[in-house]
Amino acid sequence: MQAAAWRRHLLDHHLSPTTAAAISALRSASQPALVPQGLGGVDGARYMSARAPAVKGSGHLVRKGTGGRSSVSGIIATVFGATGFLGRYLVQQLAKMGSQVLVPFRGCEDSHRHLKLMGDLGQIVPMKYNPRDVNSIKAVMARSNVVINLIGREYETRNYGFEEVNHRMAEQLAMISTEHGGIMRFIQVSSLGASATSPSRMLRAKAAGEESVLKEFPEATIMRPATMIGTEDRILNRWAQFAKNWSFLPVVNDGSTKIQPVYVADVAAAIVNSLKDDGTSMGKTYELGGPEIYTVHELADLMYETIREWPRYINVPLPVAKAIASPREMLLNKVPFPLPTPSIFNLDQINAFSVDTLVSENALTFADLGIMPHKLKGYPVEFLVCYRKGGPSFGSTVSEKIQSYEL
Repeated sequence: MQAAAWRRHLLDHHLSPTTAAAISALRSASQPALVPQGLGGVDGARYMSARAPAVKGSGHLVRKGTGGRSSVSGIIATVFGATGFLGRYLVQQLAKMGSQVLVPFRGCEDSHRHLKLMGDLGQIVPMKYNPRDVNSIKAVMARSNVVINLIGREYETRNYGFEEVNHRMAEQLAMISTEHGGIMRFIQVSSLGASATSPSRMLRAKAAGEESVLKEFPEATIMRPATMIGTEDRILNRWAQFAKNWSFLPVVNDGSTKIQPVYVADVAAAIVNSLKDDGTSMGKTYELGGPEIYTVHELADLMYETIREWPRYINVPLPVAKAIASPREMLLNKVPFPLPTPSIFNLDQINAFSVDTLVSENALTFADLGIMPHKLKGYPVEFLVCYRKGGPSFGSTVSEKIQSYEL
């Protein structure tokens, strides 16, 4: 009826019937479908997103455009944990290909501010939510066709434990995604080494989370990144800060444990590539480790080399390290105030690093997603230059690297 009125308006302005019909058709095609009266808010958003029902694994998600931030990828992704370390890299890679990214946050209004600039106008949508409120979760997922869960915690607090954060929340998101009916892809980011038999409580909870997600959403893709390295990481930064403050670095069991650290941007690229495929990554688990294997001691050597200071270590036997870290865990829920965040002596991390954490021999890896991961030495650890005591150029000569009394 509106189209007919518009056509009459054009004819009144002396346009030919053919031209008027063409303009009217173009105008009608550009207008969104109307939401039924009384259907607003979250329900209205659900209606809008359900106009073209999505079928899980029904081919490519990416629809059209040149691939830039102003194109339309067809992906509307809710990224839980987007304000964290991996989240900022993932949001940037999704946004630069023209995806709309919904960013659930539970903190202050500034927690997502750095993400707003990563996409075109209106493409990064922050949404306040409560991870313990089902209706709140449904609201932030209402218009999505992709859900990515990055939520995780490497230490416990008075409010959130390993089991709730790494297992129950993942299970709940998968369950709601299944009920939604329009979620084409669900990606669960776990951790390399996740196992029901791991000495780490966090890794055991991660393994339980993977199992629950696949039970609720069998088409989910599981990503298991190794220890991630990058500008905001929680390993090299902590080591460098400790070394600067105390002039030495404690290493547990002489740092002999083998790990396979990976550049964080490569992990984000792997997640995006899994969304670009034709559904072949659905229901599969990928282990994302870097191209090189390091011992903890060798990784610390790389840190010292980058900040250009003389390495000094103190070997801490495993039982002693556990004894140093245990009081926080014992007092966590027994004192009426929050305890400091653990840094070097994190009991669960000490347990995790007590065994080698490497990519399995027959596992799906970066290569199966078409990615060649970066070696750590070079650009991925360049952020450590901020810890050079003489500025970025400090240590360019032997006399600057070696203390004067050692010459």
